[in-house]
Amino acid sequence: MAPCAKWSRRSSGPGASGPRRWPAIFRSRPPVRLDDSALIGAGRRVLQLEAAAVSETGRRLGVEFARAVRLLAEAKGRVIVSGVGKSGLIARKLASTLTSTGTPASYLHPVDSLHGDLGIVGPDDVAIVLSKSGESQDLFGLVGSLQRLNVPIIAIIGAMDSLLARVATVALDGTVEEEACPHDLAPTASTTVALALGDAIAVALLEERGFTREQFAERHPGGSLGRQLLLRVQDVMLPAGRVLRPDATMRDAVVSLAHDRGLAMVAENGHLSGVLTTGDLTRLAERDPRFLERPVSEVMTRSAKTAAPGDLAAAAVGAMQQHKIIVLPVVDEQGAIVGVVHLHDLMRAGAV
Repeated sequence: MAPCAKWSRRSSGPGASGPRRWPAIFRSRPPVRLDDSALIGAGRRVLQLEAAAVSETGRRLGVEFARAVRLLAEAKGRVIVSGVGKSGLIARKLASTLTSTGTPASYLHPVDSLHGDLGIVGPDDVAIVLSKSGESQDLFGLVGSLQRLNVPIIAIIGAMDSLLARVATVALDGTVEEEACPHDLAPTASTTVALALGDAIAVALLEERGFTREQFAERHPGGSLGRQLLLRVQDVMLPAGRVLRPDATMRDAVVSLAHDRGLAMVAENGHLSGVLTTGDLTRLAERDPRFLERPVSEVMTRSAKTAAPGDLAAAAVGAMQQHKIIVLPVVDEQGAIVGVVHLHDLMRAGAV
């Protein structure tokens, strides 16, 4: 068997010699060297133009938006979100935002839908289709299929006189006067408006359904908000360590404080009687040189601040900050000591 020919960067035509030359359209032109002021000006112009486009979209928003939100809120199935090109990227983001805020949604590529993926669409679903022109041929195979399945279509569209706008159940106006691209070609302002309209739908739907912070946290257990709303004291606390009896001496308390991160707990029959801190020890030593032989029951703080195992870790941090302490005993409903929680451990775990 003859060996496979090796690919070469040299031209393969008759009489070809020298390195291969790419077509002129792919050759880079010498860069235009702009000074800092010009670059900042270009960035500012884009931001101002896109902000104005979003603002104008908000001004145009009307009853069709409310219809779209109610259509989604009343749907018994999921939301199918679709688009091609840059609109497809915005559609993916919208599907993710809807899912994370309590509305199950899936992205469906229009071309893939014609090759089997249409099977994810059910009769109780609602579709959101994003398009700047509303005339993309890649979309209409999917749109026709959605119509045959009697699936309502919400269009986020940049051309209200387009075919997609006419066939949609609800058409939301995402038109822009111009793109931020200096040639008015690259989708920039139009994609920003589509993104903002998608966010507006998701947030309005969230409010319509009464979606709570706790529900959000359940869907984001790895995020900072999820940790703040789900992390409990019992997830962070340490074993209680040494626990002193009321008749123990301050000498015993010194040893306990050295080993238990600045908190000595005093208990009788396993139930918390009081606490001692390194601050208490310092103040006592300044007043009484013979303090080491005194019983801890004479010195301890009896009405100690405590945490329960099921308390939110963020609430424990708040209590520590309010009372200017860095460690709390953890007790159960009967007052029995079950552990200790330290501010540093709470912060490390992401409680705030």
